[in-house]
Amino acid sequence: MLTWPGSVPIYVYRFPTDMRKAFDGLAAIVAGAMGMNPMDGSLFVFRNRRGDRMKILYWDRDGYCLWCKRLEAGTFRFNLPEIDDCQDRVTVSSTELAMLVDGVDLTSVRRRKRYRHLAV
Repeated sequence: MLTWPGSVPIYVYRFPTDMRKAFDGLAAIVAGAMGMNPMDGSLFVFRNRRGDRMKILYWDRDGYCLWCKRLEAGTFRFNLPEIDDCQDRVTVSSTELAMLVDGVDLTSVRRRKRYRHLAV
């Protein structure tokens, strides 16, 4: 099981990605399509068109790390409730990422009301 602190930003890329891409190809998507710095310590989550593969790219002090998972049966459900057509990514919490990896459909999860500080 992988765990990350709640303070680490996690971004899920909305569009299916060619899973033949490795470190540099995924970092190019982060920099180009997402307009973000792939070396800022954030986690960037990608999935393929069929939904049976997922990759997570992140920078770890002195180099890129790439976590990969291929499902033997089933798919990852990336139906994220906060996403709309103009977004290329959505931010998720470490708990939501764990649920995605575990096969939970986030649109079926009921969230209780919590305080959320909005950055200005």
